[in-house]
Amino acid sequence: MSDLMEIAARLDAAMFNATATPQLGDTLSVADAYRVQEASMARRYARGERRVGIKMGFTSRAKMAQMGVDAMIWGRLTDAMLVEDGGAVRFSAYVHPRVEPEIAFLLKAPLPRTVTPAGALAAVGGVAAALEIIDSRYENFKFSLTDVIADNSSSSGFVIGPWADPAIDLSNLGMIMEIDGQPRQIGSSAAILGNPLRSLVAAARLAHDAGESLGAGDIVMAGGATAAEHLSVGNHVRLVVSRLGRVEFRVG
Repeated sequence: MSDLMEIAARLDAAMFNATATPQLGDTLSVADAYRVQEASMARRYARGERRVGIKMGFTSRAKMAQMGVDAMIWGRLTDAMLVEDGGAVRFSAYVHPRVEPEIAFLLKAPLPRTVTPAGALAAVGGVAAALEIIDSRYENFKFSLTDVIADNSSSSGFVIGPWADPAIDLSNLGMIMEIDGQPRQIGSSAAILGNPLRSLVAAARLAHDAGESLGAGDIVMAGGATAAEHLSVGNHVRLVVSRLGRVEFRVG
């Protein structure tokens, strides 16, 4: 366990200082990788950050293919990671940041471990267009499945647009992500497990099994609908989702 704590401290330092760190080398089990993630996030909580929800990862074929994996993963979101819609992030706060288009859920009631899509929807108070800033702390953005899990599943920041009525049919919403006014990724919410609600169902199970049940006020990011795009200084990123609206930020 001491080795896991050392890995957690190394990954936390890489995040805090925005410096790349070598891949873990020794292959961890998935369970140990999540223990590292939990311990690394505990260090952030001790510095004053507060968990506000979770993010799902690898919920689309495009993301799985881009990263060379075949399993869903999840990570924690904190208040310090939230970027105001229309606001700015500092490029220097990241190692090699990328951005991907997502759908976000805001819960109004707790989610049990086992829930149907209809049951999950009943617990949702709002749904929104969202952007996730991902930033693997590993050198050259290269990592194994357990490497990325240990590194909080690459989650680094998130931007959420105005909350909309969750009764909107989310199964096939058009999504266009622009960078500097040019469309860079065009996709559909259907790429997220066929319907983002299925990602919410999976999130309930995964969080509960880790002892972090999802409750009212929690945010769940459903996962990238397309491959991610690199970010550079000066970029303006905007996502438009049909029937949900838009969300944007810039890189300072």
